[in-house]
Amino acid sequence: MEELRLLPSVHAVLQQNDWEGGEKGIPASVIKKWVQEELDVLRLSLMNGSYKEGWERKRFLAAVSAGVRKKMEINGAYTLKKVVNATGVVLHTNLGRARLSSAAVAHVLEAASSYTNLEYSLEQGTRGSRHDIIENQICDITGCEAAMVVNNNAAAVYMVLSALAKQKKVIVSRGELVEIGGSFRISSIMEESGAILKEVGTTNRTHLHDYASAIDEETAILMKVHTSNFKITGFTKTVFSQELLALKEQHPELIVYEDLGSGSLFPFARYGIGEEPEIKRSIAAGLDLISFSGDKLIGGPQAGIIAGKSKWINQLKKHQLARVLRVDKLTLAALEATLLSYHQEEAAREIPVIRDIIRAEEEIRVQAERIKEKLESVYECHIRKGHSMVGGGTMAAVVLPTYIIEVTHPAFSAPELSRRLREQSVPVIVTVKNDCCHIDPRTVDEADEAALLSAFFSL
Repeated sequence: MEELRLLPSVHAVLQQNDWEGGEKGIPASVIKKWVQEELDVLRLSLMNGSYKEGWERKRFLAAVSAGVRKKMEINGAYTLKKVVNATGVVLHTNLGRARLSSAAVAHVLEAASSYTNLEYSLEQGTRGSRHDIIENQICDITGCEAAMVVNNNAAAVYMVLSALAKQKKVIVSRGELVEIGGSFRISSIMEESGAILKEVGTTNRTHLHDYASAIDEETAILMKVHTSNFKITGFTKTVFSQELLALKEQHPELIVYEDLGSGSLFPFARYGIGEEPEIKRSIAAGLDLISFSGDKLIGGPQAGIIAGKSKWINQLKKHQLARVLRVDKLTLAALEATLLSYHQEEAAREIPVIRDIIRAEEEIRVQAERIKEKLESVYECHIRKGHSMVGGGTMAAVVLPTYIIEVTHPAFSAPELSRRLREQSVPVIVTVKNDCCHIDPRTVDEADEAALLSAFFSL
């Protein structure tokens, strides 16, 4: 085809434009790859007859260059990038779950840009343990004897079972063998650990005598799993972890371990939000071990926190998995700063996850009106009452009252508008429902609001 001979070479495109290595620090090799991709797209459109702009080398050169510049604008140098979460889902797993507090961000920046005493005792002038960085903080906040941190809560479960119950039985209610997302199941993690899973009871009803009758000389752990990502109602019966402690009195060699999953150090129930068990109460009840996530209701970085009796925590620290699953200085810095906020409830309220969950309905309404007023010069907007979700497999039965802005554009369908918003330099993630794009301001702070408006007016 004659027109194919008019296509510019990669070198010609690169020479024609002053890419400056990409103003956003994009490597030259990436820009070259994008040029090749745009040329391939143009070549295909010429071959199938869909290109209608005229067959001129200058025009082809401009088309390829424009496509590359669009990629530069949308993609930037990084794949991981900031997005505006306008869905109202506070702990949106796909969007990175918890946003860190300003104090946590500052502490991470300091740790990242400096040498630290990660494994160095300033008091002794000798090698120290990274467990010491965070252990006292966790103990002070939860009331536990000892604690350690691994890279997520699934790792915490795996480590507890592998280190303390390998080739031994772990008794757990059949109704608590949850799937935690991404097709990963607690039962599968337990089996991978080398522990022998012993299910008792039924999906909806488990009694204390089910646990008692399953105990034998091969039993190591009585396990309780908090079912935070679903709720069974109706004809149900569950055994509380405190009840399992009564069995321990008859079998003192057993470990009573509760996987709290989300974990909570904030009294949400006092704000009329859910019935999430508080970590402090589980520790005060006398459980041997508990584990919970750092990046869910705690509002910190991804981490799995194991807390409880010194006897068991010390064994875990000495296990080979402690090195395999350990966290780095940035995680410890973020977690330390986050936990410090829990010494005062007022400070804890400033942790973004806490702040967004307990936001007043009226405050959200005022913000929704403000956004609507700015958008309606171009878009058709309506505000209605709705509800937000906590997300992250947490507080599944809880709905948070909010105000939703329904947005439509005269030229774009809702899916098309959503796609264009995702293609902005700061992508905006909305919910598409009933032929509208829905904005829930609950998860849109002041800086996000400016980026959201910029995205809508840049289409």
